[in-house]
Amino acid sequence: MIETLRNRQTITVAAHRGWKSAYPENTLLAFERALEQGADMLEFDLRFSKDQAIVIIHDETVDRTTNGTGKVGDHTLAELKQLDAGGWFKKAYEGLKIPTLPELCELLADYPDTLLNVEIKPSPDAIEVADAAVSILREYGLLPNCVFTSFDAAVIAHLFDTYQCKTQGFPEELMSNYVPGAGGTLSKMWAVGISMKLLTPERVRQYEEQGILPWCYSPDAEQQVYYALGCGSLLMTVNDIAPALKLRERMSRA
Repeated sequence: MIETLRNRQTITVAAHRGWKSAYPENTLLAFERALEQGADMLEFDLRFSKDQAIVIIHDETVDRTTNGTGKVGDHTLAELKQLDAGGWFKKAYEGLKIPTLPELCELLADYPDTLLNVEIKPSPDAIEVADAAVSILREYGLLPNCVFTSFDAAVIAHLFDTYQCKTQGFPEELMSNYVPGAGGTLSKMWAVGISMKLLTPERVRQYEEQGILPWCYSPDAEQQVYYALGCGSLLMTVNDIAPALKLRERMSRA
C-alpha cells in the first residue's frame, strides 16, 4: 500500500499528530477528524509506558499535553489513562485520553486505506518500541500501510535491516547515530522529511537522484503549500490539513 506513493502525481496530505491545529494532538478525535476531511496519512508518535504498553504521545513527559506531570515511561498505562489529554487544548475537549496503538488500529478498521507515518521517538528503549509496534501493526494487517520515521538513524537501520520496512529519515544534520557513506543511513531511507526551512528545489532533486522520496513538513498556509509543490515535494505533513486539501481539490478540477 505505502509503495503506491512512489508513483503518485498529486498531493498526499499527512495529518501531523492528527488534525493538530484544530484538535488536541495525538488523540483519537484528532485522527478521526483528519480522516473524515480526507487526509491520506496519519503521522503519530510512539513511546512505552512503564509497563511497556505502546502509547501515542509526542513528548518525553506528559506535562504539555495532559493535566499530569512526569515522564511517560514513569507511568503505567492505567495511570496514563487517568490523565486528561484534551482540556489543555480547549475546555470542550476535556476527558480525552492518551490512546494506545491498538486503539488507533481499531479506529482504522473503518479507514482501511489510510497510510501511516509511524514515528519512533529517540529513547533508550526505542528499538524495543519499534519491535513492539511492528508486531501490533502486523497483527492488525496494517504493516503494508506504514512508513516508519525516526530522528535516530539506529532505529531506521534496525527497521530496515530486520523487517525490510519502508523508512523515513531526515537530513544528516538532524539525525543522531547517522552513518555516512555507502551502506550507511541514506541507503536505508525510503523517504526523507525536509522542514520548510530547509526545503529547496535543489535539495529535493538531490534526494530524488538517490531514489529517496522528498517529503516536507509543515506547510500550513496556502503560500507554503504552493512553495512545497513548486519544489517538487508532493507529500506534505501538516498541522492544518485544510490548505493542502483545498489546493489538491483545485488541482483535481483543473
